[in-house]
Amino acid sequence: MRMVDLIEKKRDGFELSTEEIQHIVTGYTAGDIPDYQMSAFLMAIYFKNMTDRERADLTLAMAGSGDQIDLSAIDGIKVDKHSTGGVGDTTTLVLGPLVAACGVPVAKMSGRGLGHTGGTIDKLEAIEGFHVELSTEEFIKQVNDIKLAVIGQSGNLTPADKKLYALRDVTATVNSIPLIASSIMSKKIAAGADAIVLDVKTGEGAFMKTAEDAKELAHAMVGIGNATGRKTMAIISDMSQPLGFAIGNALEVKEAIETLQGNGPEDLTELCLVLGSQMVVVGGKAETLEEARGMLEEVIANGKALEIMKQFIENQGGNPAIVDDVNLLPQAKYVNEVPSEEEGYISFMEADEIGTAAMVLGAGRATKESEIDLAVGIVLKKKVGDFVKKGESIATIYSNTEELAECMKMIYNSIEYTSEPVEKTPLISALITD
Repeated sequence: MRMVDLIEKKRDGFELSTEEIQHIVTGYTAGDIPDYQMSAFLMAIYFKNMTDRERADLTLAMAGSGDQIDLSAIDGIKVDKHSTGGVGDTTTLVLGPLVAACGVPVAKMSGRGLGHTGGTIDKLEAIEGFHVELSTEEFIKQVNDIKLAVIGQSGNLTPADKKLYALRDVTATVNSIPLIASSIMSKKIAAGADAIVLDVKTGEGAFMKTAEDAKELAHAMVGIGNATGRKTMAIISDMSQPLGFAIGNALEVKEAIETLQGNGPEDLTELCLVLGSQMVVVGGKAETLEEARGMLEEVIANGKALEIMKQFIENQGGNPAIVDDVNLLPQAKYVNEVPSEEEGYISFMEADEIGTAAMVLGAGRATKESEIDLAVGIVLKKKVGDFVKKGESIATIYSNTEELAECMKMIYNSIEYTSEPVEKTPLISALITD
């Protein structure tokens, strides 16, 4: 079959067969289909969309383009979680121990971050000695033993997606629901999960800026997951302001530990309970979300989730003592308060700008080659809806430099005030199951 004919077929709005989609993905991954033809094909998808069956076929073809992880030796239903990203998103660090403590195996592959702060792998490496490289045998044994392991992504996981994303990035085809959904879901499927829970963010600090776009993406991913034999659920959650208070690697690990102790921020705790409830249900350990939530609250209260966190850290070479003494985490040299320049209720907090302020300190990567300073970051003192007096601290900056003018300016620019009380945006706006 000729690529030009397949481009024309999709351009004219016709449905491609499973074999045709497989031919395109295989050919492009192998280098047999040139960038200019694949660019035309991606643009045709951008304008003509794909059917549910085409999306599932594209996802499976991408998942099959490289390594696929076989988790069949792990007992139980293996559940994975994916967030579409945001600022201060520490949910994996909380959900792993929390869900594992309820008996659901979490065998997770995570990546490094490019942007505001490090990814889950970077955050875990803020723990002294923690390593993310495990052999397949060690990985499977650890999940069978304590129900939790987190490792770095395989270098050959979904190579088709890596090539396609790089091309989409320079051909104005990133913002396409079928292409975004298949990209995300191909990695989840290749990583071997039996069930998948999705946290689709919406708002200023999210990739999907509107609730409508977020819902469309969530439905697309849930549809792909269920069509490919993975029980999949999703929520739409707010990312108009940072999640929790901490933005920065060691600071976020500290906040995750506090959340497992039952002392975490209200929004982070609630989001983890909602996502965790879904994971426990799709993992077959509870019949209803209400029953699952009760189980999660119990393992926080009785300390079982915190004990799993200690075992998880120790099994992967880290120092478990940090769970009892968070001061053993990397510490910044300078700690400075950010006093409010105004008085009033915070009406708006631009998550992206605050995240970028943390990146300026060294908490994230501006480029893939950038080195992360694991100790630095920002801890917010106030959120949208809170009343602030002039001169009262709105944030604490943890830095290894005394040059803070740019960071402080970005924090100030990200916050707006009003004299009237402000109604808080709901944290979770929708639950998607089909």
